[in-house]
Amino acid sequence: MGQPVFKRIVLKVSGESLSGNLGYGIEASVISEIAEQVKEVIALGVEVAIVVGGGNIWRGIAGTEKGIDRATADYMGMLATVMNSLALQDALEQIEVPTRVQTSIAMQQIAEPYIRRRAIRHLEKGRVVIFAAGTGNPFFSTDTTAALRAAEIEAEVILMAKNKVDGVYSADPFKDSSAEKYEELTYMDVISKNLGVMDSTASSLCMDNNIPLVVFAITEKGNIKKVVLGEKIGTIVRGSAK
Repeated sequence: MGQPVFKRIVLKVSGESLSGNLGYGIEASVISEIAEQVKEVIALGVEVAIVVGGGNIWRGIAGTEKGIDRATADYMGMLATVMNSLALQDALEQIEVPTRVQTSIAMQQIAEPYIRRRAIRHLEKGRVVIFAAGTGNPFFSTDTTAALRAAEIEAEVILMAKNKVDGVYSADPFKDSSAEKYEELTYMDVISKNLGVMDSTASSLCMDNNIPLVVFAITEKGNIKKVVLGEKIGTIVRGSAK
């Protein structure tokens, strides 16, 4: 089976990936498949924290384009991430993976508040922890949430699971047939080339805390396990050239 190369990871799942072919909302078969992949990784003894986006339900930027105040639109997006997190928790617990949702905005009837020490303790006990509601502040993306939580819980890597692409490209591969796929990049490359892997705040946070990032396709079964076992798939982004 091989030994995992990471002990503690943060898995970043885009909201769009949960909608599958529906284009909006949650497709049950997709979220169940993600849960199965997470279970495979847990079976290896890896501690897994998850950050889920909310773009399949609501995007703050899209709200501002409709005339909604930016802060209000972002708070609405945070609530969308909570809905996705609860759905993922349910999918995981249906296959007997103990899971806790922690939110950055207090909503104690449905989830725990985010407490760093409690999150780490859950991970040590083999529970999956899902961080919901972003950072709890507007103007920050869930990419930044993933970077921040990874630094706080001392995760060794962020796995960025993509729905449509299998790594980082020099241009949109769906629009430009000459787009080049990168096997390895630095965060400075990502920022200077404006590659759109994650926003500049998240990239800087990862770079400053020396947290590597692996960008890969979640649509292929077993890919999360492959990354954890050290297989070279997708694109790896490091703080500096190796």
